[in-house]
Parts: sequence; structure tokens; C-alpha cells
Amino acid sequence: MKSKNQKELIDKGLLLPLMESFYTIQGEGYHKGSAAFFIRLGGCDVGCHWCDVKESWDPDIHPPTKITDIVINVKKSSDIVVITGGEPLMWDMNPITKLLNKNNIKTHIETSGAYKFSGNWDWVCLSPKKNKNPLDKIYSKANELKMIIYNLDDLKFAEIESRKVSNNCLLYLQPEWSKREKIMPIIVDYVMKNPKWKVSLQTHKYLNIP
Repeated sequence: MKSKNQKELIDKGLLLPLMESFYTIQGEGYHKGSAAFFIRLGGCDVGCHWCDVKESWDPDIHPPTKITDIVINVKKSSDIVVITGGEPLMWDMNPITKLLNKNNIKTHIETSGAYKFSGNWDWVCLSPKKNKNPLDKIYSKANELKMIIYNLDDLKFAEIESRKVSNNCLLYLQPEWSKREKIMPIIVDYVMKNPKWKVSLQTHKYLNIP
């Protein structure tokens, strides 16, 4: 159980519920193939039934960790960090991104956009979910729109969301992993007919890396 002091520090973004951190290859989207340090934070109430990290949902089972310690570990490995979850925007991202910026580390975030935007980011990957739609203000911040495609109806949702981002935002369709064999031919055909979209794959899973 967290102490009152811990809760106050978490609210200020000085402690974060750290599920895991690791140095690996970015497997998805525009930066796929690039080395990066990943920080996975606990806490998410978006509730995607196909989520492959449901253990991230409950923030209380992940240790409150000092952002100074997190940044020290990042510096040992990489000058690019990807903060994901869970849903990282459940927490105040201003303190950790300020510290990362101070250490000349490029900051990337992967978010559903369902919470208030915070932090200073070099790259924002927005991945909207039907269960809990993004807040309006985040669409203009997105460098990359990554839509997870589980069924045909998700393509309709993807088109709706694509009309909300800026013209410079890159558009990706990514098959949900458990449905990839069924949905991949549909995505390929759709992208060929609608070339504003690109295909994103979870290449790290094919390579059997984190």
C-alpha cells in the first residue's frame, strides 16, 4: 500500500509506477528498426479486450519509482526513450520529460490520448481506442496515428480518426496480433486502395525480442 507521501510524489510526477524498462529495437510504426530504451508504466482503464499487457492495467502492483533513477538507466543505454504503458498520460509527464530533455534524450510517447496531454515530446504516437476516445487537444500533437485493426469496423473508425489529425501526421494500420493472419490481407488491400495509409507490423514479435 502506498504511503501518503508516495501518492503526493506520484501526483507530482516525481514517482511513476514502473512496470518494466528495457533496451531493445522499436518494432512498430515510423521508427521501427531503431534502437530505443522503453519505459512501460502501470495504469490503464481503457480496457482493450485484446490488450497483450493486461498486467499493466493496475498501477498499484507496480513499484513507485523515482524519475531520477529511471533517467539514469535510460542514459546508460540510449539517447532515445519510448514511454508507453498502460496509459502513460494517466500521470504527469512534465517532470520526467524535462529531465530527459536536460540529458539530451529524445522523447517518444505511445498513448491512447484518453487523458490530458502533458510532457515535452519529440514524437507522439497516438493510438485511439473505441472504448475511450482521445481528448480533442491531442490530435494536433500527433506525429503518427497508429490504428489497431481487429475487425472490419476498425477500418471505419480509423478513417474517422484520420480526419482529426494534422496533414503532416503519418497514418498506420496495424493488425491486432492474434488476428494478423486473417486481417493482414484485408489491410494490404485497403492500403493499396487508400495509399495515404501505411502498414505497421509488430516486427519485434516476429524477431522474438521485447
